[in-house]
Amino acid sequence: MAEFLDLHGRTSKVLRALADTAMRRHGLHVGQNHLLAMLWEQDGRTPGDIAAALNVTTPTVVKMADRMTTTGLLTRRRDDRDNRLVRLWLTDAGRALRKPVEEERRSIEEKVTADLTEAELASLLTALAKVHRAASELLREPTDHGDSAG
Repeated sequence: MAEFLDLHGRTSKVLRALADTAMRRHGLHVGQNHLLAMLWEQDGRTPGDIAAALNVTTPTVVKMADRMTTTGLLTRRRDDRDNRLVRLWLTDAGRALRKPVEEERRSIEEKVTADLTEAELASLLTALAKVHRAASELLREPTDHGDSAG
């Protein structure tokens, strides 16, 4: 099974490098397109909500949002009902990136899967969804470090 982990790891790295290069053409840094996609889906989310959905820490999202606010892609506003919460909102510039970013990602996907048949692509997506689900469940499982008194 280490063969799967090694191949998947190498593949993930090269795909990420391709995506990062493409996103830089749109003025985005690593992962910012994922934060934008969350807001394209539902504007006004909290950093904690976005962090949970992306499987990253809230400080990671806050740092990313700081940079994106500086570049004019986002604004921050206190929640109307709970002043302790901050919500992230797209600016016109952030909304305008949706079409080019989605087209860029679609183009990469088409190019890297061009040699696959429809059946192979369907099988790959099904298998990756199963792997993702299993890995996500493992992340949610409490870990036993053997330090309980007994």
